[in-house]
Amino acid sequence: MTLEEKLAVILSDEHTSKDALIPLLQKVQGELGYVPEEAIFEISEKTGVPASEVFGVLTFYAQFRLKPIGRNVISVCLGTACHVLGSAKILEALERHLDVEPGETTADNEFTLAEVRCLGSCSLAPVMVVNQDTYGRLTPDKAIKIVERYRQNGDSN
Repeated sequence: MTLEEKLAVILSDEHTSKDALIPLLQKVQGELGYVPEEAIFEISEKTGVPASEVFGVLTFYAQFRLKPIGRNVISVCLGTACHVLGSAKILEALERHLDVEPGETTADNEFTLAEVRCLGSCSLAPVMVVNQDTYGRLTPDKAIKIVERYRQNGDSN
């Protein structure tokens, strides 16, 4: 099924008012994992909201993504406690190891690297989360070993 066909199915039953904009964006992202450019124009046409405004909503709210994410999302905390204990070095090591910058996804779509301001686990600093799993008291080497377990096993085991 083409992207155009998928969008037609996703958007077929939905309301067409301006009030439906965010729910439509959430539905597209829920189905596709992100909101592709084609969806912006389809939703614009369906709701009567200019495409520039749809894009503005997408970029205003952190919940929306304009690019697909990897199967595993790695979030490295850069909050104060984590920063003081070396999280910047962990992030740099992961950037080199995965050959991506924060906000990017590896070529094999396996990993997306993200930097976050706080994960609420200061007592475990420095911390990273892979998907829903929290890892603390990290070093750059430990972080890379954890990521490689996800690559090899498809999970943290």
